[in-house]
Amino acid sequence: MTNIIRVAAAEIKRNPTFNDRIILVTGATQGIGRALALELARRGATIILMARDQSRLETIYDQIVAEGGAIPVIVSSDLNTLKAVDAEELAEHIMDTFGQLDGIAHVAGLLGGREPIQSHRPEKWNQVLNINLNAVFYLTRALLPCLEHSPNGRIVFATSSVGHQVAAYWGAYAVSKAGLEMFAGMLAQELQNTSNTRVITVNPGGTRTKMRAEAKPGEDPKTLPSPNLVSNAFLFGLTEKAGAFNGDRINARDLMTALGTWPQG
Repeated sequence: MTNIIRVAAAEIKRNPTFNDRIILVTGATQGIGRALALELARRGATIILMARDQSRLETIYDQIVAEGGAIPVIVSSDLNTLKAVDAEELAEHIMDTFGQLDGIAHVAGLLGGREPIQSHRPEKWNQVLNINLNAVFYLTRALLPCLEHSPNGRIVFATSSVGHQVAAYWGAYAVSKAGLEMFAGMLAQELQNTSNTRVITVNPGGTRTKMRAEAKPGEDPKTLPSPNLVSNAFLFGLTEKAGAFNGDRINARDLMTALGTWPQG
């Protein structure tokens, strides 16, 4: 068991709270992003919910409020068309409203189809790179000054094994995750001696989500862990204890094994 898994398991078992912390979650309306946003809200955080679908955003907003959580903020945005100026305007709004940002969970992602390079659709390639990498850069760049106002700024990126292990037919998705790995690693090094903000990547592994069903349509979803179980890895990355690590990767399956939550039964 690696040190980060050992510390993460102990911290999750301690049942950490996030009172008075402001955390942005992208992809907050479905899958892991939704599970993470709800869990953070239950633990006291004020969540900035970012996703494209306004109706789904309102649904999760209503659920958080109904459960007694802090009033969240809705940011309806299509990451495929997000520009640097849009991210900068969001940063200004966060500073005007809260005066700081304590964490970012970059969970939103697009598979874009498993296609060979020769016949990969250019429009789909561009869309995947925009959502999985370019929007991540725009948001992180704009929001870093907001994180500097927090004593424990945290950035957690959703990565994938195909981002560092070459596998045919994963197309733009694998390329975007490989770029994300390099981006996160560089960012961690740049922040190491200049900031209290820390960076962690999380490899969710196969999870019972819509994206996984698209990637492997013949797979039995019952053989996969739920987003609720997987979200613990992201949750740890946003804790104060996670500050002991920077540029490290958490494999969610390893953490679930350490916690005894997977496999089930």
